[in-house]
Amino acid sequence: MKNLIIVESPAKARTISNFLGRNYKVVASKGHIRDLPKSSFGITVEEDGTFTPKYSIPRDVNPVVKELKKLAKEAETIFIATDEDREGEAIGYHIAMAIKKDPTTLPRIVFHEITKTAIQHALDNPRSIDMNSVNAQQARRLLDRMVGYKLSPLLASKIQKGLSAGRVQSSSLKIVIDREREITAFKPEEYWSIEALFENNIDASIHEFSGEKIDKMSIKNEAMATEIVLSAKQENFVVESLEKRERKSKTPPPFMTSTLQQSASTQLGFSPKKTMMVAQKLYEGVKTDQGNMGVITYMRTDSLNLAKEAVINARDYIESNFGKDYLPTKAKIYNSKAKGAQEAHEAIRPTMVEFTPLVAKDYLNADEFKLYRLIHSRFLACQMTEARLESQTLLFKGEKSTFKASERKLLFDGFYKVTGYNEKDKLLPELKKAQKVTLDKIKPEQHFTEPPARYNEASLIKKLESLGIGRPSTYAPTISILQTRKYIELQKKRIHPTEVAFTVIEMLEEHFSEIVDSAFTSNMEAKLDEVDEGKLDWQKVLSDFYDPFMKKITDGKANIESKKMAIPTGKFCPKCDSELLRRKGRYGEFIACSNFPKCKYTTDLEGNTPPEPETTDIPCDKCGEFMIIKDSRRGKFLACSAYPKCKNAKPLVPPRELEVPCPKCGAKILEKEGKRGKFYGCANYPKCKFISNGEPLTWKCPDCKGMVVHKVLKTGEFFECIEKSCKFKEAVPSDKLKGDGSNKESEKRDAKT
Repeated sequence: MKNLIIVESPAKARTISNFLGRNYKVVASKGHIRDLPKSSFGITVEEDGTFTPKYSIPRDVNPVVKELKKLAKEAETIFIATDEDREGEAIGYHIAMAIKKDPTTLPRIVFHEITKTAIQHALDNPRSIDMNSVNAQQARRLLDRMVGYKLSPLLASKIQKGLSAGRVQSSSLKIVIDREREITAFKPEEYWSIEALFENNIDASIHEFSGEKIDKMSIKNEAMATEIVLSAKQENFVVESLEKRERKSKTPPPFMTSTLQQSASTQLGFSPKKTMMVAQKLYEGVKTDQGNMGVITYMRTDSLNLAKEAVINARDYIESNFGKDYLPTKAKIYNSKAKGAQEAHEAIRPTMVEFTPLVAKDYLNADEFKLYRLIHSRFLACQMTEARLESQTLLFKGEKSTFKASERKLLFDGFYKVTGYNEKDKLLPELKKAQKVTLDKIKPEQHFTEPPARYNEASLIKKLESLGIGRPSTYAPTISILQTRKYIELQKKRIHPTEVAFTVIEMLEEHFSEIVDSAFTSNMEAKLDEVDEGKLDWQKVLSDFYDPFMKKITDGKANIESKKMAIPTGKFCPKCDSELLRRKGRYGEFIACSNFPKCKYTTDLEGNTPPEPETTDIPCDKCGEFMIIKDSRRGKFLACSAYPKCKNAKPLVPPRELEVPCPKCGAKILEKEGKRGKFYGCANYPKCKFISNGEPLTWKCPDCKGMVVHKVLKTGEFFECIEKSCKFKEAVPSDKLKGDGSNKESEKRDAKT
């Protein structure tokens, strides 16, 4: 083996392997190879004030690192081919460090698309790892660790266990809370609209009355509306003017990460997280009519730049498929308005314009096709001519009232040819000036102003982008972590903050205002950009933040008043006569004794006490005390009565034993229940860690004589060999489908055997 290429994902590795000969071996690091430890702060503050991260290799990554080291020793040249962004640059740096190579000496190849041409061009033009980008990413990682590992415990001690804070997370949450405060403080205002119907079914709205223009909020009450209506009914109307104006509808720019997430949300109903997952597959490689390859460019970008070759291909395609009328005289160039946009990158576009949605439909799954079609049409649209529309305005004038009717029609569809145009043309009749017209109907209607709408995922991303909070790679994870931490809930696709979110933000606003200040967060992103550009030292960025931040943490531990929810009820504990408090726990509100933990009396809000656990005569096999029956979300189970001294627990009903012996150690296999449902594991665990999500069968694989399991998935039921090297897979006959993991087919095969 002469050359080794290291990428992040296996899918990306498979796609690139298709383009290269035997002289190249492409392997995946499977993401980050080194990171700060989860169990500790992981940052050493040196005597000179510098910060040293204590990176470690997680246990589950050790086999990958071992394989990479082995391959690196055999390779003549090692290419780092991680994504071209700060995260990818840092992953490349850590790969080099893990395999004991100098990061600055390894050739680094970058590409915006995974196609044969792009890969070959990258190999012909390697560069070295950009340490400025690595340091910018390290600074971000360490800043987030400082906030997360120092501020989160403070929130947990002062408010509630399980809470967390984050540099981008908390400022994003404040935006949601501020909108909720606006909604709460909003006071609706009354206003009236007046719609009229003139002859020839012409709809019109009040435009002027007594020489004054009427806008949306001009008619404040019913009395004003009644005055206008009564006056209009007695007036004689004539055509004052009919204006026709042509206007252009501008072509949309190509997609970048934020606009792709927004469009996918509004048009396809995809969450930002789902959008990025599907886009990742399209980027890393899918089946096409030309083999396996990436069909879109890199999807984490805030740039609107387009490669010249891609624009030329798009223009050729437009002219040959739609005609010269749809092709502007010059190629269109777009500039990003996003703060700190990396203009060296490229917008999201298809890698092959000839891989049209019509062709792609035969190769992509439903979600991949929907997103690809959106990207493909947007790319073509950005290089097409503008659409032309004609707007028509008709004024009907009476003695005191003037009504206005407006319609429009599409003159030339332009870029709507590929994006679609859903509005129907509705033209006003050709009336002459001063022509008399009859008022057929007039209707006043009462309205009240609405509070500002709650954010949905798309509009929140748009807000974060406009304020310069976060970067393309952080939008989806930020929203996801706010949901995971129970700070927000999605109700009818709108973001609602939870009660605890208000408490957290109030504390942060009072004691850590910079953490929730969007300007501070945006300014920090700008500093990280300067580090990336080599204009600012990353250690200085950390030092400027850390010292004042830690002083506030120290002060907060001593001086911040606890905001744990403990409201006196005025009632007293029936067990110890201490005051009862209304508290908030993991599963909602409840009543508890203030003398906890000495007294553990609790009830729900209705005063119902939880039932006493049922006792048994089963001795604990760890300490000898009797076991009791407890209830959980997954059903009843046995637990030691000496808890928390002894934490022994086991299923109430012994797990079903299978006839099939464990293929690793020969012990019994047990049917177990886990968080994700039923699974099968060795009874000799943890000495033997055999596990299967399909039920092991008694008959052997016809190809390799290995173990066969029966799997039940949403896509169907099938038999499959557990040996990785064996590809045996057989669908369960339709008359045998049970959907419950039963072994009817196994019994049939056993009978034959």
